[in-house]
Amino acid sequence: MSNIPETGRTPRVTIRLVAIQILVFSLMLTLGGRLWYLQIRNGEEYAEKAAGNHVQQVVQPAVRGAILDARGVPLADNETRLVVSASRTELMKMDDGGKAVLTRLADVLDMTYKEVSEKIRLCDAETPQPCWNGSPYQPIPVTDEATTQQALQIRERQEDFPGITAEPVAVRRYPAPYGARTAQVLGYLSPVTDEEIAQTKDTDSPLLSSDQIGRSGLERQYDTALRGDAGVTRYKVDNLGRVIGEAENDKGEPGSSLVTSIDARVQAIAEKELVKAMKEARKQHDRNTNRNYEADAGAVVVMEAKTGRIVAMASAPDYDPNAWVGGISAKDYARLTGKKSNYPLLNRAIQGQAAPGSIFKVIPTAAAVKAGYDFDGRYNCSSSYSIGGQVFKNFESQNHGMIDLGRALEVSCDTVYYALAHQEWKKDGGAKPKKNPDDWFYKMAHEFGLGKRTGIDLPNEVTGRVPDRKWKQEYWEANKDAWCKYGKKGGDYVEQIAYENCLEGNRLRAGDSVNYSIGQGDTLVTPIQMAVVYAALSNGGTMYEPTVGKAVISPDGKSVEEIEPEKRGRLPMDAKTLRQTDKALEGVATRGTAAWRFADTGWPQKEIPMHAKTGTAEVYGKQTTSWFATYTDEYAIVMTISQGGTGSGASGPAVRAIYDALYGVGEDGKIDKRKALLPKPQKKLPGINPDGTIEALRQKGFKP
Repeated sequence: MSNIPETGRTPRVTIRLVAIQILVFSLMLTLGGRLWYLQIRNGEEYAEKAAGNHVQQVVQPAVRGAILDARGVPLADNETRLVVSASRTELMKMDDGGKAVLTRLADVLDMTYKEVSEKIRLCDAETPQPCWNGSPYQPIPVTDEATTQQALQIRERQEDFPGITAEPVAVRRYPAPYGARTAQVLGYLSPVTDEEIAQTKDTDSPLLSSDQIGRSGLERQYDTALRGDAGVTRYKVDNLGRVIGEAENDKGEPGSSLVTSIDARVQAIAEKELVKAMKEARKQHDRNTNRNYEADAGAVVVMEAKTGRIVAMASAPDYDPNAWVGGISAKDYARLTGKKSNYPLLNRAIQGQAAPGSIFKVIPTAAAVKAGYDFDGRYNCSSSYSIGGQVFKNFESQNHGMIDLGRALEVSCDTVYYALAHQEWKKDGGAKPKKNPDDWFYKMAHEFGLGKRTGIDLPNEVTGRVPDRKWKQEYWEANKDAWCKYGKKGGDYVEQIAYENCLEGNRLRAGDSVNYSIGQGDTLVTPIQMAVVYAALSNGGTMYEPTVGKAVISPDGKSVEEIEPEKRGRLPMDAKTLRQTDKALEGVATRGTAAWRFADTGWPQKEIPMHAKTGTAEVYGKQTTSWFATYTDEYAIVMTISQGGTGSGASGPAVRAIYDALYGVGEDGKIDKRKALLPKPQKKLPGINPDGTIEALRQKGFKP
């Protein structure tokens, strides 16, 4: 018989129960210790962190700095407007996504529901403008033109408009003094995106969701200085959304102001005369196409020859930069970005590329001298020049006989340059070049600064193109397959060209060099590049990196950071050649192709020596491009009109009108200095800041 008590449990089961009890007790002890550690030992620390998880920030946007002309006249500043904004975050919490609220809002603002809803939808690859490309967590402006009555309705009936605010806000303004829009130079603003916020998170100037940033022009180039720093106040908020204290306060600072070298008066005249010249060109008949000139686009640059500063820069078609303020409408966006309006957002002074025609001839003139040809030598200006079976004609088949290079510039003789370029091409080995060919005509263009950016302080400048051997090879490699597919021996003109390019498009042919010598063919330049060249011809040979900005002034006016144009090199011409070229270009204005715009119409040549070069560039499939490049001792002015006809015919009158305004030249050719717009030293610059800015400029010796 067993001696084990009758308990109903075996010893093994009892041992298990004891072990479980010990385990449970141990776990409870550990949990209790952890709770004590979290709540008692580190309770205060975790309480603060918990509160930190509920921090709301209120952003006070910085007032953006003004952009002023050289006389202190505002080109861009701010004005207070009543802005109505909608919070997507709040609207999306509503059962209907905020539709009822937006419908009521549309009724108050005299808008349609569609117009309001489109304003606050988020931009993506498939959503057309208008849409919001800023942060979705930021209040989105619906209108910045609310009336006082509309704002009061919204604020007094807040229960009907949850998520909607109506308050006075400083809004960007482009006042267009004297009628000068200066649109492409100034640029425009738009809201910052989440990606841009993330990209600048760890930088010295991080972006906030409320920021507006420059998208083009000076607004973009000097965005960091103009934008300033927004004020941010962070509040501790409990789980019920109640403010329980102020966590942190970052004081904001207004943006700095930018003084430019633009003279709004000259800018207004440049814009007006460019548009007028294009309208006049459209009245003229083009006998080559048997229709009037289209004159669909143009640009003009007015530069201080001795400094490289830009006095005026106009591009047409242009636009009203105020269209972007408060969010752009679908209609305006389509107009500004559509082909029908010919892309008015483009600044054709720095982004428009075209063959330069004969204003380019100062470069092959210098190249010929470099290659050993005498400037004063005798060269045949025949009516045509033949290479094999191809005939290259002089303009209107004129024959001026034996002339020197100076006279070739004056009468713009093509055949002289054809012959020089062809001779050099043959010396270099022709289509099968010798090792290390001289290529003087192409090298000289690079040394004049073509084929690369000038370095102007405006974004998105393009390089233009020098079609040398290197470019020919790269272009052929990129397009060979397409040419070979499309080309056809004996086909139409385009098919035949494609066929020839397929076979030997990488070769620099005689025709290429001949066309290049007069600024035709594949050569592309921008107006700003040619302005730099002609300004250097005026000032004795110094090429500058042109600038629009002149000084950045701190909000309190105590700091002035001047912007000086950098020297980018010298013209590759010796002093003698420079003098000879200068004299020849004066001859263009007195007895050459531009005489009928200056000497023959009463220009005071003795008091203000004028130098000029006309250009008429042929473009396949289009009408000719008009160019007019000029300079005096003080200024260089270059104008171009796409599909506008001849240089002196289309652009000449406009350039003359700008000079008349600059120097105060009347219709009788007499100078009235009282009417001249030549910059004069100012004792003060009105319109900058009344809190010390003017005094700071005076102490720095800063003059417009």
